[in-house]
Amino acid sequence: MARRKIVWTKSANQDRLEILSYWIERNSSKTYSLRLNKMIKESIKIAAHYPESGRKTDEGSTRVKIVRDYLIFYDFNPKEIIVLSIWDANRNDQIKPY
Repeated sequence: MARRKIVWTKSANQDRLEILSYWIERNSSKTYSLRLNKMIKESIKIAAHYPESGRKTDEGSTRVKIVRDYLIFYDFNPKEIIVLSIWDANRNDQIKPY
């Protein structure tokens, strides 16, 4: 199975950077953030090979992968995986994350 190109939306990339910055500031260290970033990227790489491995959502072809306390929402087509957003599962917001 061919690997799809990984495309990060501007908002998804911003979500990721905010999450990583939060952990750098909270822990006064980059160690956890580097590990978390690697886990997120590895999860997306797996989705690039196996796009249906994520859980289905109520929003059409959008799927979600779970990494620690974060939900990674993505869509896919035959050539690309489009990362839509990364959502902190501990947030109690009532708006949709994508």
